[in-house]
Amino acid sequence: MSRFWRLAGATAAILLAGAGMAEAKAPSRAAPAAGATAPARLGGHPNLNGIWQALNTANWNLEPHEAGQAPAAAEKLGAIGAIPPGLGVVEGGRIPYRPEALAQREKNREGAPMADPEAACYLPGVPRATYIDHPFQIIQGDDGDLLFVYEYANANRVIHMQTAEEPPIDTWMGTSYGSWDGDTLTVVTLGQNGRTWLDRAGDYLSPKAKVTERFTLKDHDHLAYEATIEDPSIYTRPWKISMPLYRRVEPHAQLLEFNCVPFADLLIYGDLLQNKDAK
Repeated sequence: MSRFWRLAGATAAILLAGAGMAEAKAPSRAAPAAGATAPARLGGHPNLNGIWQALNTANWNLEPHEAGQAPAAAEKLGAIGAIPPGLGVVEGGRIPYRPEALAQREKNREGAPMADPEAACYLPGVPRATYIDHPFQIIQGDDGDLLFVYEYANANRVIHMQTAEEPPIDTWMGTSYGSWDGDTLTVVTLGQNGRTWLDRAGDYLSPKAKVTERFTLKDHDHLAYEATIEDPSIYTRPWKISMPLYRRVEPHAQLLEFNCVPFADLLIYGDLLQNKDAK
C-alpha cells in the first residue's frame, strides 16, 4: 500500500466523520470489479464510489485539434512528445472567448509548455482535475459531504453538500458545493484563483468563473460527465464540455503517489542552480 493511499484513507475517514458519516468506513484500496456486489445506492443516491479516469485528449486541448509537433525539445523527444489529435469535448467546437481574452489565450499558448501550471506541479483546478491524464477517486458515504482525491499532485477537494455561497478566499481548487438533482450529482465550484489553465493549449479561467459539474452514473463502470463554465468577463456566453468517465476495474486498482514537485525543480529553479554552479 502506497504512502499516498494511507494518507488519502486517513483523510477520507476524518472528513467523512466530520460530515456526519462517522459510521462510514474508509474505502478499500481496490475499485469494485464489474459485477461486484457493492450497493447500487447509498442514502437513496447512486453509489459513485470508485476510481475513475477520462480517456481522451482534453488535457492537451479542449477544442478539436490536429496532431502536432512536440511543443518543446522536439529534437530530443521526437514522436514521443508529439501532440495527439482530438475531436474535442467543447459543445459547439469552440470556446466563446471575448477578443481580449482570446488574445490572452494565444499568449498563454505561445508560452506553453513552460508557462502551463501543470509543468510546475501546481494544483490542476476544476474542471481540469477531472480529465488530466491521471485517475481520481470518489469517496461517498450514506450521507453528508463527498471527497474527491486525485493522483496528480496529491490533490483533493471536499464536495460540501450545501447551498453554494461565495467562498472567503480564492484557491487553486476553489470551493465546491454539491447537491443531488435526481440521480445526478451537481457540483458548483467558486473561488478559483485565476491562475488555472484548462488544458495544455492555454485555455484558462479567471477568478470570477463559476464551474457547474454534473456526474451521472450510466451503468456500473461509466459516468457521464459535463461541466458548464460561466464567466462574462472572458466569455461571451456560458459553454459546456462533456465526456464519459471510465471506472478502473483492474484487480487492486488504486491511486498511486504522483508527488510531482521534485520533477518541476529544474523548470522552476534551473537558473538558480546554473548560477550556483557558475560560482
